[in-house]
Amino acid sequence: MADVTAKLVKELRDMTGVGMMDAKRALVEVEGDIEKAVDLLRENGMAKAAKKNDRIAAEGLASVAIKGNSAAIVEINSETDFVSKNEMFQDLVKEIAELVAENKPADLEAAMQIKTAKGTIESDLVEATQVIGEKINFRRFALAEKSDNAAFGGYLHMGGRIAVLSVVEGTTDETVARDVAMHIAAINPRYLDETQIPQAELEHEKAVLTEQALNEGKPANIVEKMVEGRLNKFKAEIALVDQPFVKDPDMTVEKYVASKGATVQSFVRFEVGEGIEKREDNFAEEVMSQVKK
Repeated sequence: MADVTAKLVKELRDMTGVGMMDAKRALVEVEGDIEKAVDLLRENGMAKAAKKNDRIAAEGLASVAIKGNSAAIVEINSETDFVSKNEMFQDLVKEIAELVAENKPADLEAAMQIKTAKGTIESDLVEATQVIGEKINFRRFALAEKSDNAAFGGYLHMGGRIAVLSVVEGTTDETVARDVAMHIAAINPRYLDETQIPQAELEHEKAVLTEQALNEGKPANIVEKMVEGRLNKFKAEIALVDQPFVKDPDMTVEKYVASKGATVQSFVRFEVGEGIEKREDNFAEEVMSQVKK
């Protein structure tokens, strides 16, 4: 039997909101596989879909820079949240975003070699690490292009803890594009529309929803219709254009943009540290390990 640790139980509880014993039982049943445990809990109606991106780890800031018909969004990480309040660090993040938008590098390696006033982005990061006293890391970036009949929407939430870059086609009104970017920051859609959702993800969700409906004791002849309805709801929840617009929930994002004679072309959303496991210090365990030596 797999070793189900207290840390693993806590992680499953944080992801699903279930009680400790329910989390432990689920992990024991699936031999410690946390993803299978999430599915098992959902199938039994005990948990909602896991929020994998809630496991925020690294600190730092993200930023957006717009240069004519080109734009960039970047994420620069630090070791602690204090650094995000450092003026040198804030200026560095903005400068890197602007340089990336201007130079349009092919990848992160090329971005690191972009020339700056003092050297390159890479050497500036080394200098910042030495001056600030924490490792400063250029994690990722994305580029966007637009036509003359389109608008960029750049939005920073909490000073750059979340950054969004949207492209809206059919209007040059930046307010419309920024409204869409604000919605994306708040609601966090995973895809632009239904066509972008991978088939494998839909099949997985359908299997979970089917098992869930059967476990509710529903007659087999109505399970299929129930699953179809729930699957459509699931698709609407994760696709941007089908979501109720945050400023006016009576209309979808698609209808809001259409009312301005436009369509959403693309978007990128960076949340600082998403997907990076955070180091957790357990001082009690550390002390005990020292005592036993």
